[in-house]
Amino acid sequence: MAEDNSSEIGSIGWTDLTTDNAEGTREFYEAVVGWTSSTVSMGDYDDFTMTAPVSGRAIAGICHARGTNADLPPQWLVYIIVEDLDASAARCGELGGKVIVEPKGMGGQGRYCVIEDPAGAVAALFEPAS
Repeated sequence: MAEDNSSEIGSIGWTDLTTDNAEGTREFYEAVVGWTSSTVSMGDYDDFTMTAPVSGRAIAGICHARGTNADLPPQWLVYIIVEDLDASAARCGELGGKVIVEPKGMGGQGRYCVIEDPAGAVAALFEPAS
């Protein structure tokens, strides 16, 4: 397994899965891969952080298709770390992609946006807080 590169520019720093049935999806991955979960309050509902069984390291999120996630397809969404979110989002559009979710804050951790590349694949770009 590769070493942890969760803060390296250009690396995949996080993965989320957005679904209409976050509880059922959480239970599926707990049973299939052995992840454990903890809740993340989203105000009037909870999403889930999934944790690796041996290391105890938080490795993924399972989210409800609500709020800012309401229009995301039910697929794993990788968060790619970028140095300058605004420049990367602008460059995406210049190169034939589109920004699906405009840049926004992520609870003091940094900022993100969701893009679609020219082939139709969806990913998030994430700029960590300085």
